[in-house]
Amino acid sequence: MDQLKRAAELLAEYPVADGHNDLPWALREQVGYDLDARDIATDQSAHLHTDIPRLRAGGVGAQFWSVYVQSDMAGDEAVSATLEQIDVVTELLDRYPADLRRALTADDMETARTEGRIASLMGAEGGHSINNSLGTLRALHALGVRYMTLTHNDNIAWADSATDEPGVGGLSPFGHEVVREMNRTGMLVDLSHVAATTMRDALDTSTAPVIFSHSSARAICDHPRNIPDDVLGRLPANGGIAMATFVPKFVLPAAVAWTLAADENMSAHGLHHLDTTAQAMKIHAAFEAANPRPMATVATIADHLDHMREVAGIDHIGIGGDYDGTAFLPEGLRDVAGYPNLIAELLGRSWSTADLAKLTWQNAVRVLRDAEDVARELSTHRAPSHATIEQLDDRAG
Repeated sequence: MDQLKRAAELLAEYPVADGHNDLPWALREQVGYDLDARDIATDQSAHLHTDIPRLRAGGVGAQFWSVYVQSDMAGDEAVSATLEQIDVVTELLDRYPADLRRALTADDMETARTEGRIASLMGAEGGHSINNSLGTLRALHALGVRYMTLTHNDNIAWADSATDEPGVGGLSPFGHEVVREMNRTGMLVDLSHVAATTMRDALDTSTAPVIFSHSSARAICDHPRNIPDDVLGRLPANGGIAMATFVPKFVLPAAVAWTLAADENMSAHGLHHLDTTAQAMKIHAAFEAANPRPMATVATIADHLDHMREVAGIDHIGIGGDYDGTAFLPEGLRDVAGYPNLIAELLGRSWSTADLAKLTWQNAVRVLRDAEDVARELSTHRAPSHATIEQLDDRAG
């Protein structure tokens, strides 16, 4: 049987539970959340990596929608912008109920699969979204956020980022308390974007499984955004999951220098390198025409997954494409319709149906369920924490 046909059959039963998609931020940047201008019930390939027809074609059964806000936002501005991101996800769920189902639990994910709808969860990207407030963390959980990435590209007061200079050396005492409170509420600790020191500190503290919502293997591509082998090797004991990302500059060594030059070109035009507006994409296209980029492929991602499976084990890997959060993507994975190409590649590498079912669906559901179990047990003897960063990090109030 043709590998793509086999992939489609597998995804019909065990669809992709993807860890990270930045559609909400793209909607903010491109159209100010005007959903009539970006009706994802119809083909939006001219503007976005994501729409419902392509999610269906790609075999996506669950999506963590990132409620990301830029890390140069701070304080109440960051909190307000995060709430606006949550609001647009809610609006999407209300607008497309036949296709998208709000999911808060592992059971909700399974119900959505049974109904043939796409389970829609939310993940906050960056601890700046809580403005050093455990009460705000709990409020985000109450609004449906089921993971929080501890940092984005920049350090925050209590945690170091992978792409910034060392600050507190991993997690500060308050950062450890954030992890404990996330365990207590059932919010998954996401270690994508954080420094390796932060990864290790979080694993030392967390009693619930952690996730990497969109990170690949540092042994295959030596970029600080990727996961070192010693950290991958700790996932079985923790119960967590590493979800491979598709971003070329994180997965293909030859793309690292090229992407740096492309980002510098964006800055020279006064634009943020993550900008996906029409103006920004024209600038990207002109740069690429003059400087052909090294091409990651489906095989590149499969190489990362092979390595991650070898080090962490089949029960501890998944997929987090980062669609609509990057300008460039691998050949064969240009949008959310591309997942069958990756599954076909892995079938060609003799991955079993049982292994692929874990990769696409079962591991993600299990991790959320395990986090819920930990939270249920912790809630019997741990009260909500009202500790402040001033108290724990010995700062002047």
